[in-house]
Amino acid sequence: MTAASLSSPRSELAQFLRTRRARLRPSDVGLPEGGRRRTPGLRREEVAQLADVGVSWYTWLEQGRDIHVSEPFLERLAQALRLTPSERAHLFALAQGRPAASPLIAPAGVSEALQRVLDMHPFPAVVATMRWDYLAWNAAAVRLHGDFSKLTPLLRNGLWSLFTDPAKRRMMPAWEQHARASVQRFRLDAARSADRSAFDELAAALSRVSPEFARWWGDHDVVEVGEGSKELIHPDVGLVRFEYVTLTQAEPDGRVLRVTFYSPQAGESEERTRRLFGPIPAG
Repeated sequence: MTAASLSSPRSELAQFLRTRRARLRPSDVGLPEGGRRRTPGLRREEVAQLADVGVSWYTWLEQGRDIHVSEPFLERLAQALRLTPSERAHLFALAQGRPAASPLIAPAGVSEALQRVLDMHPFPAVVATMRWDYLAWNAAAVRLHGDFSKLTPLLRNGLWSLFTDPAKRRMMPAWEQHARASVQRFRLDAARSADRSAFDELAAALSRVSPEFARWWGDHDVVEVGEGSKELIHPDVGLVRFEYVTLTQAEPDGRVLRVTFYSPQAGESEERTRRLFGPIPAG
């Protein structure tokens, strides 16, 4: 066996599966212990049974053969082997050369460390789920948009408020351009989720109350946006131009969160934010 074959994705996948299988006992997965075992862990037959696949097929996978594996099979295999979210992502990367669909987990909040990062940012910063539900924010975000904690869970969704909150629409001179792009981003997020039912429920609800959303959702356009600029008209200080960047935060339990930081553009917007958020730290 050559060094290249040892480091190939299929060879890596085979070794990964063998080590995951070896660490499990039958009792871990609800199977009887049975008689004495020559090697630790589950037998291949037991993994195949749990994953609802033929023994030969699973054996070929552990042997590193170049066979096609479907996404549903990999999901069943991840459950059978009790893989962690990180291990599940690794399984998909090795078997299909692409990331696994993101699991939709509704978290209660963010870590204390992430909240401290938000609080240290002098301008608005928010954390949202892949479904655009706001989880955390800093004082500047409250000063700009109002107190998120006083909103119901439905209203605390970025897409819902964008299309249903008249005050937010009035704050955005380029509302239509931004709203259309938001629909395109949301459709891409829905497609990347392992279970898109919650995305479709929100889209259906928005389609009933917003003709604009229904029209743009029906276009099936998608776009990826990680940074950009946004103009907002605040009732106290007038027009402020922000630049923003959105980063992803991968949590140990499989959640993927979006952390968005806003900063004013140099010049007049900087001066106006001094009145809105306080002194701007030196760069």
